[in-house]
Amino acid sequence: MRRRAGCLLRPAVRLLSAKPSLQTETLALPAVHDRSWTWEPPAWAPSRTPREGLTPFLALPFGVGALPITGSAWQPDHAAKESGAKADCRSWEAGSATRSQEPSGEEHRLRQGPDGPGEATAVTPPQPAATWVDRAPPSLQPYLHLIRIDKPIGTWLLAWPCFWSIALAAPPGAAPDLRMLALFGTGAVLLRGAGCTINDLWDRDLDGQVARTRRRPLAAGLLTPRQAVAFLGLQLSAGLAILLQLNTYSRVLGASSLSLVVVYPLMKRVFGWPQLVLGMAFNWGALLGWAAIHGACDWSVVLPLYGAGILWTLVYDTIYAHQDQEDDAKIGIRSTALTLGRHSRAAMWSFAAGTVGLLGFTGFQAGCGVPYFLGVASAGVHLAWQLGTVNLDDRADCGAKFDSNNVTTPHCRADG
Repeated sequence: MRRRAGCLLRPAVRLLSAKPSLQTETLALPAVHDRSWTWEPPAWAPSRTPREGLTPFLALPFGVGALPITGSAWQPDHAAKESGAKADCRSWEAGSATRSQEPSGEEHRLRQGPDGPGEATAVTPPQPAATWVDRAPPSLQPYLHLIRIDKPIGTWLLAWPCFWSIALAAPPGAAPDLRMLALFGTGAVLLRGAGCTINDLWDRDLDGQVARTRRRPLAAGLLTPRQAVAFLGLQLSAGLAILLQLNTYSRVLGASSLSLVVVYPLMKRVFGWPQLVLGMAFNWGALLGWAAIHGACDWSVVLPLYGAGILWTLVYDTIYAHQDQEDDAKIGIRSTALTLGRHSRAAMWSFAAGTVGLLGFTGFQAGCGVPYFLGVASAGVHLAWQLGTVNLDDRADCGAKFDSNNVTTPHCRADG
Protein backbone atom coordinates (compact mmCIF):
# COMPACT_ATOMS: atom_id res chain seq x y z
CA MET A 1 0.00 0.00 0.00
CA ARG A 2 2.81 2.37 0.94
CA ARG A 3 4.68 1.48 -2.27
CA ARG A 4 1.53 2.17 -4.34
CA ALA A 5 1.05 5.60 -2.67
CA GLY A 6 4.65 6.48 -3.43
CA CYS A 7 4.10 5.65 -7.08
CA LEU A 8 1.10 7.93 -7.14
CA LEU A 9 2.81 10.87 -5.40
CA ARG A 10 6.09 10.76 -7.33
CA PRO A 11 4.70 12.33 -10.56
CA ALA A 12 3.05 15.11 -8.57
CA VAL A 13 6.34 15.93 -6.79
CA ARG A 14 8.19 16.00 -10.10
CA LEU A 15 5.52 18.32 -11.53
CA LEU A 16 5.71 20.73 -8.59
CA SER A 17 9.52 20.82 -8.56
CA ALA A 18 9.93 21.29 -12.31
CA LYS A 19 10.80 24.76 -13.63
CA PRO A 20 8.00 26.41 -15.57
CA SER A 21 8.51 26.05 -19.30
CA LEU A 22 6.38 29.10 -20.23
CA GLN A 23 8.51 31.41 -22.34
CA THR A 24 8.34 35.12 -21.59
CA GLU A 25 8.44 37.31 -24.65
CA THR A 26 9.86 40.78 -24.33
CA LEU A 27 8.83 43.91 -26.23
CA ALA A 28 11.79 46.27 -26.44
CA LEU A 29 10.95 49.95 -26.20
CA PRO A 30 13.29 52.90 -26.72
CA ALA A 31 14.70 54.63 -23.67
CA VAL A 32 13.99 58.11 -24.95
CA HIS A 33 12.80 61.34 -23.43
CA ASP A 34 9.84 62.27 -25.57
CA ARG A 35 6.37 60.85 -26.05
CA SER A 36 5.77 61.43 -29.71
CA TRP A 37 5.49 57.71 -30.46
CA THR A 38 2.34 55.64 -30.09
CA TRP A 39 1.75 51.99 -29.15
CA GLU A 40 0.45 49.55 -31.70
CA PRO A 41 -0.12 45.97 -30.43
CA PRO A 42 1.92 43.31 -32.30
CA ALA A 43 0.17 40.42 -33.99
CA TRP A 44 0.99 38.03 -31.17
CA ALA A 45 -0.31 40.30 -28.41
CA PRO A 46 -3.57 39.45 -26.61
CA SER A 47 -6.75 40.91 -28.02
CA ARG A 48 -7.63 42.64 -24.75
CA THR A 49 -6.27 46.22 -24.75
CA PRO A 50 -6.09 48.76 -21.93
CA ARG A 51 -8.72 51.42 -21.56
CA GLU A 52 -8.31 54.65 -23.50
CA GLY A 53 -5.91 56.99 -21.76
CA LEU A 54 -4.20 54.11 -19.94
CA THR A 55 -1.88 52.80 -22.63
CA PRO A 56 0.58 50.98 -20.37
CA PHE A 57 3.97 52.40 -21.22
CA LEU A 58 2.74 56.01 -21.47
CA ALA A 59 2.02 55.98 -17.74
CA LEU A 60 5.44 54.61 -16.86
CA PRO A 61 8.44 56.82 -16.04
CA PHE A 62 10.82 57.86 -18.82
CA GLY A 63 13.76 55.59 -19.59
CA VAL A 64 11.96 52.22 -19.50
CA GLY A 65 14.12 49.74 -21.40
CA ALA A 66 11.73 46.81 -21.92
CA LEU A 67 8.34 45.48 -20.95
CA PRO A 68 7.75 41.70 -20.62
CA ILE A 69 4.47 40.38 -21.96
CA THR A 70 3.15 37.13 -20.48
CA GLY A 71 -0.39 36.45 -21.48
CA SER A 72 -2.30 39.70 -20.90
CA ALA A 73 -0.16 40.96 -18.02
CA TRP A 74 2.26 43.90 -18.45
CA GLN A 75 5.15 44.19 -15.99
CA PRO A 76 8.48 46.03 -16.17
CA ASP A 77 11.51 43.82 -16.75
CA HIS A 78 14.03 45.28 -14.34
CA ALA A 79 16.60 42.72 -15.44
CA ALA A 80 16.84 44.16 -19.00
CA LYS A 81 20.41 45.05 -19.83
CA GLU A 82 21.20 48.72 -20.27
CA SER A 83 23.25 48.06 -23.39
CA GLY A 84 20.35 46.27 -25.03
CA ALA A 85 18.03 49.17 -24.29
CA LYS A 86 20.49 51.63 -25.84
CA ALA A 87 20.83 49.47 -28.94
CA ASP A 88 17.05 49.28 -29.27
CA CYS A 89 16.83 53.06 -28.91
CA ARG A 90 19.44 53.65 -31.63
CA SER A 91 17.64 51.23 -33.96
CA TRP A 92 14.29 52.87 -33.36
CA GLU A 93 15.66 56.38 -33.90
CA ALA A 94 17.34 55.36 -37.15
CA GLY A 95 14.08 54.00 -38.51
CA SER A 96 11.98 57.00 -37.56
CA ALA A 97 12.16 59.43 -40.48
CA THR A 98 9.61 61.87 -39.13
CA ARG A 99 11.09 62.57 -35.70
CA SER A 100 13.69 65.17 -36.64
CA GLN A 101 13.90 67.24 -33.48
CA GLU A 102 13.32 67.26 -29.74
CA PRO A 103 10.09 68.97 -28.67
CA SER A 104 10.18 72.55 -27.51
CA GLY A 105 9.18 73.41 -23.96
CA GLU A 106 5.67 74.30 -25.07
CA GLU A 107 5.28 71.09 -27.10
CA HIS A 108 6.64 69.02 -24.17
CA ARG A 109 4.14 70.63 -21.82
CA LEU A 110 1.27 69.89 -24.17
CA ARG A 111 2.37 66.29 -24.56
CA GLN A 112 2.45 65.80 -20.80
CA GLY A 113 -1.06 67.17 -20.37
CA PRO A 114 -2.36 69.63 -17.81
CA ASP A 115 -1.77 67.36 -14.83
CA GLY A 116 1.80 66.33 -15.54
CA PRO A 117 3.32 63.07 -16.80
CA GLY A 118 0.40 60.94 -15.70
CA GLU A 119 -1.85 62.58 -18.30
CA ALA A 120 0.58 62.24 -21.22
CA THR A 121 -0.82 62.07 -24.71
CA ALA A 122 0.91 61.01 -27.91
CA VAL A 123 1.47 64.14 -30.02
CA THR A 124 3.59 64.18 -33.16
CA PRO A 125 5.35 67.49 -33.99
CA PRO A 126 3.87 69.09 -37.11
CA GLN A 127 5.77 68.20 -40.28
CA PRO A 128 5.73 70.01 -43.63
CA ALA A 129 3.04 68.64 -45.90
CA ALA A 130 4.21 66.89 -49.05
CA THR A 131 3.94 69.03 -52.19
CA TRP A 132 4.42 68.49 -55.90
CA VAL A 133 8.11 69.34 -55.43
CA ASP A 134 8.53 66.08 -53.50
CA ARG A 135 7.46 64.22 -56.63
CA ALA A 136 10.03 65.98 -58.83
CA PRO A 137 13.32 64.24 -59.79
CA PRO A 138 15.48 63.94 -56.65
CA SER A 139 18.33 65.93 -58.22
CA LEU A 140 16.01 68.94 -58.74
CA GLN A 141 14.22 68.90 -55.40
CA PRO A 142 16.87 70.82 -53.39
CA TYR A 143 16.91 73.63 -55.97
CA LEU A 144 13.11 73.85 -56.07
CA HIS A 145 12.95 73.95 -52.27
CA LEU A 146 15.69 76.60 -52.23
CA ILE A 147 13.56 79.04 -54.25
CA ARG A 148 10.34 78.06 -52.34
CA ILE A 149 8.58 77.33 -55.61
CA ASP A 150 6.00 75.27 -53.70
CA LYS A 151 5.17 78.28 -51.49
CA PRO A 152 3.88 80.89 -53.97
CA ILE A 153 2.71 83.41 -51.38
CA GLY A 154 6.10 85.17 -51.50
CA THR A 155 5.89 85.49 -55.29
CA TRP A 156 2.40 86.94 -55.08
CA LEU A 157 3.43 89.46 -52.42
CA LEU A 158 6.25 90.58 -54.72
CA ALA A 159 4.07 90.67 -57.84
CA TRP A 160 1.02 92.55 -56.54
CA PRO A 161 2.68 96.00 -56.22
CA CYS A 162 3.88 95.60 -59.83
CA PHE A 163 0.37 94.72 -60.99
CA TRP A 164 -1.16 97.65 -59.09
CA SER A 165 1.27 100.07 -60.68
CA ILE A 166 0.75 98.70 -64.20
CA ALA A 167 -3.03 98.90 -63.76
CA LEU A 168 -2.86 102.46 -62.47
CA ALA A 169 -0.68 103.44 -65.42
CA ALA A 170 -3.27 102.23 -67.92
CA PRO A 171 -5.44 104.87 -69.64
CA PRO A 172 -8.82 105.52 -67.94
CA GLY A 173 -11.24 102.74 -68.73
CA ALA A 174 -8.59 100.54 -70.40
CA ALA A 175 -7.37 97.14 -69.29
CA PRO A 176 -3.77 96.79 -68.00
CA ASP A 177 -1.07 95.88 -70.51
CA LEU A 178 -1.17 92.06 -70.59
CA ARG A 179 2.37 91.75 -71.94
CA MET A 180 3.71 93.79 -69.05
CA LEU A 181 1.70 91.77 -66.55
CA ALA A 182 3.23 88.58 -67.96
CA LEU A 183 6.78 89.99 -67.92
CA PHE A 184 6.46 91.28 -64.36
CA GLY A 185 4.83 88.03 -63.19
CA THR A 186 7.73 86.01 -64.58
CA GLY A 187 10.19 88.49 -63.12
CA ALA A 188 8.55 88.14 -59.69
CA VAL A 189 9.10 84.37 -59.76
CA LEU A 190 12.77 84.82 -60.71
CA LEU A 191 13.52 87.69 -58.31
CA ARG A 192 11.77 86.00 -55.41
CA GLY A 193 13.79 82.83 -56.07
CA ALA A 194 17.02 84.82 -56.25
CA GLY A 195 16.13 86.61 -53.03
CA CYS A 196 15.49 83.31 -51.25
CA THR A 197 18.82 81.97 -52.48
CA ILE A 198 20.72 85.06 -51.28
CA ASN A 199 18.92 84.94 -47.94
CA ASP A 200 19.75 81.26 -47.42
CA LEU A 201 23.41 81.80 -48.35
CA TRP A 202 23.63 84.48 -45.67
CA ASP A 203 21.70 82.46 -43.10
CA ARG A 204 22.89 78.90 -43.76
CA ASP A 205 24.64 78.70 -40.37
CA LEU A 206 21.66 80.19 -38.52
CA ASP A 207 18.81 78.37 -40.25
CA GLY A 208 19.88 75.09 -38.66
CA GLN A 209 19.17 76.60 -35.23
CA VAL A 210 15.58 77.60 -36.04
CA ALA A 211 12.89 74.93 -36.03
CA ARG A 212 11.02 76.34 -39.03
CA THR A 213 14.09 76.72 -41.28
CA ARG A 214 16.38 73.83 -40.36
CA ARG A 215 15.18 71.74 -43.33
CA ARG A 216 16.20 74.33 -45.92
CA PRO A 217 18.60 72.81 -48.47
CA LEU A 218 21.71 74.78 -47.47
CA ALA A 219 21.11 74.40 -43.74
CA ALA A 220 20.45 70.67 -44.15
CA GLY A 221 23.53 70.13 -46.32
CA LEU A 222 21.53 69.10 -49.41
CA LEU A 223 23.27 71.81 -51.45
CA THR A 224 26.71 73.35 -51.14
CA PRO A 225 27.25 77.12 -51.19
CA ARG A 226 29.02 76.77 -54.53
CA GLN A 227 25.99 75.03 -56.06
CA ALA A 228 23.68 77.70 -54.65
CA VAL A 229 25.84 80.53 -56.05
CA ALA A 230 25.88 78.88 -59.49
CA PHE A 231 22.10 78.54 -59.36
CA LEU A 232 21.80 82.17 -58.26
CA GLY A 233 23.79 83.22 -61.33
CA LEU A 234 21.36 81.32 -63.53
CA GLN A 235 18.35 83.04 -61.93
CA LEU A 236 19.87 86.49 -62.21
CA SER A 237 20.71 85.88 -65.86
CA ALA A 238 17.10 84.96 -66.57
CA GLY A 239 15.97 88.03 -64.64
CA LEU A 240 18.27 90.20 -66.71
CA ALA A 241 16.67 88.83 -69.87
CA ILE A 242 13.28 90.02 -68.52
CA LEU A 243 14.67 93.43 -67.55
CA LEU A 244 16.12 94.00 -71.01
CA GLN A 245 12.58 93.85 -72.43
CA LEU A 246 11.83 97.18 -70.70
CA ASN A 247 12.81 100.74 -71.56
CA THR A 248 16.15 102.21 -70.51
CA TYR A 249 14.71 104.16 -67.55
CA SER A 250 13.11 100.96 -66.22
CA ARG A 251 16.30 98.95 -66.69
CA VAL A 252 18.28 101.33 -64.50
CA LEU A 253 15.49 101.57 -61.94
CA GLY A 254 15.05 97.80 -61.83
CA ALA A 255 18.76 97.01 -61.48
CA SER A 256 19.04 99.44 -58.54
CA SER A 257 16.68 97.27 -56.47
CA LEU A 258 19.24 94.44 -56.24
CA SER A 259 21.18 96.31 -53.56
CA LEU A 260 18.15 96.07 -51.26
CA VAL A 261 17.72 92.36 -52.03
CA VAL A 262 21.37 91.66 -51.14
CA VAL A 263 21.50 93.79 -47.98
CA TYR A 264 18.25 92.60 -46.38
CA PRO A 265 19.71 89.43 -44.77
CA LEU A 266 22.47 91.56 -43.21
CA MET A 267 19.89 93.96 -41.74
CA LYS A 268 18.45 91.08 -39.70
CA ARG A 269 21.72 91.02 -37.78
CA VAL A 270 22.27 94.74 -37.13
CA PHE A 271 18.93 96.55 -37.46
CA GLY A 272 15.83 96.17 -35.32
CA TRP A 273 13.51 96.93 -38.25
CA PRO A 274 14.65 94.57 -41.04
CA GLN A 275 11.04 94.28 -42.23
CA LEU A 276 11.31 97.93 -43.29
CA VAL A 277 14.18 97.06 -45.63
CA LEU A 278 12.26 94.03 -46.88
CA GLY A 279 9.29 96.27 -47.64
CA MET A 280 11.48 98.63 -49.64
CA ALA A 281 12.76 95.70 -51.71
CA PHE A 282 9.47 93.85 -52.11
CA ASN A 283 7.50 96.91 -53.25
CA TRP A 284 10.01 98.26 -55.75
CA GLY A 285 7.62 97.11 -58.46
CA ALA A 286 5.26 99.93 -57.45
CA LEU A 287 7.82 102.29 -58.99
CA LEU A 288 8.91 100.03 -61.82
CA GLY A 289 5.47 99.13 -63.19
CA TRP A 290 4.53 102.73 -63.92
CA ALA A 291 7.95 103.45 -65.41
CA ALA A 292 7.67 100.44 -67.73
CA ILE A 293 4.45 101.88 -69.20
CA HIS A 294 5.31 105.59 -69.36
CA GLY A 295 9.12 105.60 -69.50
CA ALA A 296 9.34 107.62 -66.25
CA CYS A 297 7.71 107.80 -62.80
CA ASP A 298 4.85 110.05 -61.82
CA TRP A 299 6.03 110.48 -58.25
CA SER A 300 2.71 111.93 -57.08
CA VAL A 301 1.17 108.50 -57.78
CA VAL A 302 3.92 105.95 -57.31
CA LEU A 303 5.41 107.31 -54.06
CA PRO A 304 2.19 106.93 -52.00
CA LEU A 305 1.68 103.53 -53.63
CA TYR A 306 5.22 102.56 -52.66
CA GLY A 307 4.67 103.78 -49.09
CA ALA A 308 1.41 101.82 -48.85
CA GLY A 309 3.24 98.68 -49.92
CA ILE A 310 5.99 99.19 -47.33
CA LEU A 311 3.45 99.62 -44.52
CA TRP A 312 1.57 96.55 -45.72
CA THR A 313 4.82 94.57 -45.58
CA LEU A 314 5.36 95.75 -42.00
CA VAL A 315 1.97 94.22 -41.17
CA TYR A 316 2.29 90.81 -42.79
CA ASP A 317 5.99 90.25 -42.13
CA THR A 318 5.71 91.23 -38.47
CA ILE A 319 3.02 88.56 -38.16
CA TYR A 320 5.37 86.18 -39.97
CA ALA A 321 8.27 87.07 -37.65
CA HIS A 322 6.22 86.13 -34.59
CA GLN A 323 6.59 82.49 -35.66
CA ASP A 324 10.33 82.59 -34.93
CA GLN A 325 10.65 85.16 -32.15
CA GLU A 326 11.87 82.65 -29.54
CA ASP A 327 14.52 81.15 -31.81
CA ASP A 328 15.50 84.59 -33.17
CA ALA A 329 16.07 85.92 -29.66
CA LYS A 330 18.40 83.00 -28.88
CA ILE A 331 20.59 83.30 -31.98
CA GLY A 332 20.68 87.10 -32.25
CA ILE A 333 18.40 87.66 -35.27
CA ARG A 334 16.43 90.89 -35.09
CA SER A 335 12.88 91.54 -36.22
CA THR A 336 10.00 93.93 -35.67
CA ALA A 337 8.30 91.17 -33.65
CA LEU A 338 11.13 91.37 -31.09
CA THR A 339 11.62 95.14 -31.36
CA LEU A 340 7.95 95.95 -30.83
CA GLY A 341 7.34 93.15 -28.32
CA ARG A 342 3.99 93.49 -26.58
CA HIS A 343 3.22 96.58 -28.66
CA SER A 344 3.24 94.59 -31.92
CA ARG A 345 -0.50 94.46 -32.40
CA ALA A 346 -1.04 98.17 -31.75
CA ALA A 347 1.81 99.06 -34.11
CA MET A 348 0.42 96.81 -36.83
CA TRP A 349 -2.98 98.49 -36.53
CA SER A 350 -1.29 101.82 -37.27
CA PHE A 351 0.61 100.28 -40.21
CA ALA A 352 -2.66 98.88 -41.59
CA ALA A 353 -4.40 102.23 -41.26
CA GLY A 354 -1.51 103.89 -43.07
CA THR A 355 -1.70 101.26 -45.83
CA VAL A 356 -5.39 101.93 -46.47
CA GLY A 357 -4.93 105.70 -46.26
CA LEU A 358 -2.04 105.79 -48.72
CA LEU A 359 -3.82 103.45 -51.14
CA GLY A 360 -6.80 105.79 -51.08
CA PHE A 361 -4.56 108.81 -51.68
CA THR A 362 -2.88 106.98 -54.57
CA GLY A 363 -6.25 106.41 -56.20
CA PHE A 364 -7.16 110.06 -55.73
CA GLN A 365 -3.91 111.20 -57.34
CA ALA A 366 -4.38 108.78 -60.26
CA GLY A 367 -7.99 109.79 -60.84
CA CYS A 368 -9.42 106.35 -60.07
CA GLY A 369 -13.14 105.66 -59.92
CA VAL A 370 -15.45 103.92 -57.45
CA PRO A 371 -14.33 100.33 -58.18
CA TYR A 372 -10.80 101.15 -57.03
CA PHE A 373 -11.95 102.61 -53.72
CA LEU A 374 -14.24 99.66 -53.11
CA GLY A 375 -11.21 97.45 -53.59
CA VAL A 376 -9.24 99.52 -51.09
CA ALA A 377 -12.12 99.25 -48.60
CA SER A 378 -12.19 95.45 -49.00
CA ALA A 379 -8.46 95.33 -48.36
CA GLY A 380 -8.96 97.36 -45.19
CA VAL A 381 -11.64 94.94 -43.96
CA HIS A 382 -9.33 91.99 -44.54
CA LEU A 383 -6.44 93.67 -42.70
CA ALA A 384 -8.79 94.39 -39.78
CA TRP A 385 -9.85 90.73 -39.73
CA GLN A 386 -6.21 89.62 -39.66
CA LEU A 387 -5.18 91.87 -36.81
CA GLY A 388 -8.39 91.30 -34.84
CA THR A 389 -8.13 87.51 -34.91
CA VAL A 390 -4.44 86.59 -35.15
CA ASN A 391 -2.94 84.82 -32.14
CA LEU A 392 0.62 86.12 -32.06
CA ASP A 393 1.67 83.31 -29.70
CA ASP A 394 0.44 80.58 -32.07
CA ARG A 395 2.92 79.76 -34.84
CA ALA A 396 0.34 77.97 -36.96
CA ASP A 397 -2.12 80.86 -36.78
CA CYS A 398 0.59 83.41 -37.60
CA GLY A 399 1.54 81.35 -40.65
CA ALA A 400 -2.09 81.09 -41.77
CA LYS A 401 -2.70 84.83 -41.39
CA PHE A 402 0.48 85.59 -43.32
CA ASP A 403 -0.66 83.34 -46.18
CA SER A 404 -4.04 85.08 -46.26
CA ASN A 405 -2.43 88.32 -47.45
CA ASN A 406 -2.73 87.11 -51.00
CA VAL A 407 -6.33 88.35 -50.87
CA THR A 408 -5.39 91.73 -49.37
CA THR A 409 -5.07 93.12 -52.86
CA PRO A 410 -7.27 95.98 -54.06
CA HIS A 411 -8.41 95.54 -57.64
CA CYS A 412 -6.96 98.70 -59.13
CA ARG A 413 -8.95 100.31 -61.90
CA ALA A 414 -7.85 103.63 -63.35
CA ASP A 415 -11.40 104.71 -64.13
CA GLY A 416 -11.78 108.46 -64.48
